[in-house]
Amino acid sequence: MKAHDGMYIDGAWRPAAGRDTIEVVNPADEQVIGRVPAGTAEDVDAAVRAARAAFPAWAATPPAERAARLAALRDVLAARAEEIAETVTAELGAPLAFSRSVHAGVPVLVAGSYAELAETHAFEEKVGNSTVYQEPVGVVGAITPWNYPLHQIVAKVAPALAAGCTVVLKPAEDTPLTAQLFAEAVAEAGIPAGVFNLVTGLGPVAGQALAEHADVDLVSFTGSTAVGRRIGAVAGAAVKRVALELGGKSANVILPSADLAKAVNVGVANVMSNSGQTCSAWTRMLVPADRYDEAVGLAAAAAAKYGDRIGPVVNAKQRDRVRGYIEKGVAEGARIVAGGPESPREQGYFVAPTVFADVTEQMTIAQEEIFGPVLSILRYEDEEDALRIANGTVYGLAGAVWAGEESEAVAFARRLDTGQVDINGGRFNPLAPFGGYKQSGVGRELGSHGLSEYLQTKSLQF
Repeated sequence: MKAHDGMYIDGAWRPAAGRDTIEVVNPADEQVIGRVPAGTAEDVDAAVRAARAAFPAWAATPPAERAARLAALRDVLAARAEEIAETVTAELGAPLAFSRSVHAGVPVLVAGSYAELAETHAFEEKVGNSTVYQEPVGVVGAITPWNYPLHQIVAKVAPALAAGCTVVLKPAEDTPLTAQLFAEAVAEAGIPAGVFNLVTGLGPVAGQALAEHADVDLVSFTGSTAVGRRIGAVAGAAVKRVALELGGKSANVILPSADLAKAVNVGVANVMSNSGQTCSAWTRMLVPADRYDEAVGLAAAAAAKYGDRIGPVVNAKQRDRVRGYIEKGVAEGARIVAGGPESPREQGYFVAPTVFADVTEQMTIAQEEIFGPVLSILRYEDEEDALRIANGTVYGLAGAVWAGEESEAVAFARRLDTGQVDINGGRFNPLAPFGGYKQSGVGRELGSHGLSEYLQTKSLQF
């Protein structure tokens, strides 16, 4: 697509306040594919003022009408799926087949789910002699990451609009073209002017201005735990609500009774998906000590098949960061059984699919989020040891448990300090709440729990 040279504010593309721009680079060939404005605090202020002005009318719009607009948005996203997939592939580097199925496909499901929830959610209920109302929070500042550029936008904007909130979006600077496509879809779906606004820009400038703005009632952020802490501090000073979806170091626990080959192969695929750039990836594989060597061999063989099947990471900084973690893993005594720090290609920001054996729980690669195609395999002695290792990080976003009997896996999963667990390869559910324990965040996305983040409660007693 051709990049817009302005901001989408109050239903129209408007010139940016400043002249600075951001280059959009294709990570597969390192070529510049577009430029977008680098938004300023002035741009953010204009967008927030538009959102504030539009809020009363949108909040008063009947839920059925909001649902109809969201259904129209879903249909536009579905009709433009190929263009969306090609754009994501160009600016993120994901293989086109993956962009079609996940990057373009999942947001259609999520938008559709909120079209339904806007009609079916109980915004009013009787509790004894009280009537309890759920009302929109107000103006939402949404700050989204680059790894799933459209999904993360829809997962914030769709429930906010369903709730009756208005939104200002600041997307990641690496993937702004997808955000501009979304703004076009919003206009095509007939969502009123000012209800959704887009400001492209850098996090320390436009993102900070959005988080600090006095007329923003809630900040919804997905990204690193470090940035999430700063946003939480800013919001706390203003007693402003936040929803934070942050880092992860999820454990894939393979219990002794599990089908080892299936669990290992699915686990490797999970880590390599999206070039490892998934916050919920199962980057720690925990296997019984007496089957450790077998698991390592299976994982190495599985990873070798992904050499030509995954795309690059998003930029040179991320490539160098991931390679640095691989080198640190070696320095701390872990053993590479697949991949390594050497680049598999001369051009592009590629990282070889990498598997580490002989990883101990104290190692950096077992504690910190790498955000690349890197798997660490750890051994455990018994179930209590596995539980201790699985819960032994500051994160608690996702995970997996495999066992011969589903009930055994469920019993173990209930003891994990994490927000979402897949049982024996459970399928993605767009209605299930997603979010973390501990330093993986505050709040939930998706389904009715995601809708509730954008609502506040009022009770009237009779």
